[in-house]
Amino acid sequence: MTPADIDLVKESYAWVKPISEVAAELFYQRLFLIAPEVKPLFKGDMKEQGRKLMMTTGSVVNALDRLETILPTVKELAVRHVGYGVRDEHYDKVGSALLWTLETGLGAPFTKSHSAAWGEAYAALSGVMRKAA
Repeated sequence: MTPADIDLVKESYAWVKPISEVAAELFYQRLFLIAPEVKPLFKGDMKEQGRKLMMTTGSVVNALDRLETILPTVKELAVRHVGYGVRDEHYDKVGSALLWTLETGLGAPFTKSHSAAWGEAYAALSGVMRKAA
């Protein structure tokens, strides 16, 4: 990721914060639509799950310019996800749901450049997670 990509991700994540609850709902609705097989993996309160998603995403976004500080946590998260039943093929669907959520939730201000930057960030992090899993 370039510094410009990081700036685009951080800029657009700031737009997500005020709509974080809606964004989480959109994300899970989309994920369950395109990957219905993952729905049984979620057994708890989905509002709480959405808060965790937004908190984790925010932590990752804030650390994009110093990835080495969060990579151990990202790897641990990947290992925990294996225990929940997450498989390698789920990562692409999660990435697709993430980008759809950002495009849908943020609308016109979320440009193709923002989308490409998020795609780069997700590819980098999901790559680390896939290897750790």
